[in-house]
Amino acid sequence: MAQDQASEPVRRRLLAEATRLFAERGFEGTSVQEIVIAAGVTKGAMYHYFDSKDDLLHEIYGRVLRMQMDRLAAIADGTGSVTERLRAAAADVVETTAENLDDSKIFFRSMHLLAPETQKSVRAERRRYHERFRDLVTEGQRQGVFRDQVPADLVVDYFFGSVHHLGTWYHADGPLSGAQVGEHFADLLLTSLGAGQIGE
Repeated sequence: MAQDQASEPVRRRLLAEATRLFAERGFEGTSVQEIVIAAGVTKGAMYHYFDSKDDLLHEIYGRVLRMQMDRLAAIADGTGSVTERLRAAAADVVETTAENLDDSKIFFRSMHLLAPETQKSVRAERRRYHERFRDLVTEGQRQGVFRDQVPADLVVDYFFGSVHHLGTWYHADGPLSGAQVGEHFADLLLTSLGAGQIGE
């Protein structure tokens, strides 16, 4: 849907309030009426931007995934060795997930409630991200920089299983920042591939 600059704050407000309410009450426990009241808009205004509550949930996660995809592309296509680029990509996805933890928690907790076509679309978007990340692992394996005994797909699935689990234990007021957790995760990934720093 087309948005002009004057109306964009309404869209952001709807997303912010939907995120807050979904985090507090759950996707199923939040009504469209509650979202529009919290955002100070009418239902008509909401439906101008979003087709449904499903569409809101999709966009909450989609905006984070798009941002992460743009950052990954810049890192993967940038300068530096494959080890440096994979380290940067791994640290970045952890840090940006930690910075947008409510969005990710809401999504993974509620994805099964989305309409089948929306689920299919989101899975395809996430798969593109994982494949771009996997390409870095494969590049390093081809160069002989990373161990190749474990298939790149399995390496990536294992790593992202840990990233997607962040919402169950990470707290912004905990002992480690998102950036610090990202550095540790990146180190663990590269060490598992024979290119890390632990014990060096």
